[in-house]
Amino acid sequence: MESIRQQKVARLIQKELSEMFQHDGVTYSGGGLLTITTVRVTSDLSIARVYLSIFGASDKKTTIDNLKAATKEIRYKLGQRVKMQLRIIPELKFMEDDTLDFIERIDDLLKQ
Repeated sequence: MESIRQQKVARLIQKELSEMFQHDGVTYSGGGLLTITTVRVTSDLSIARVYLSIFGASDKKTTIDNLKAATKEIRYKLGQRVKMQLRIIPELKFMEDDTLDFIERIDDLLKQ
């Protein structure tokens, strides 16, 4: 169960990263569309797990690897945007959200 503080920090991070990826997302995705589906923050607010849906990219793993390689830069830019709301910027962990692929696979299996 997440605390209200965790939920607020997660929503703030999701909003700000979404805006950042809207402007600079092509840099990290290689031409694909990045959508942040969920952000989960640990109870001590030190780590934020960012779940992404990736559309239109040729290789999703490469996109995630690009984001992981640019994590310091992304965290710095996030810090510049939220410096008045957060004292410490959580460490960012990018993960692929494969729930849409899972749902699609289940639908295909049910149609057979």
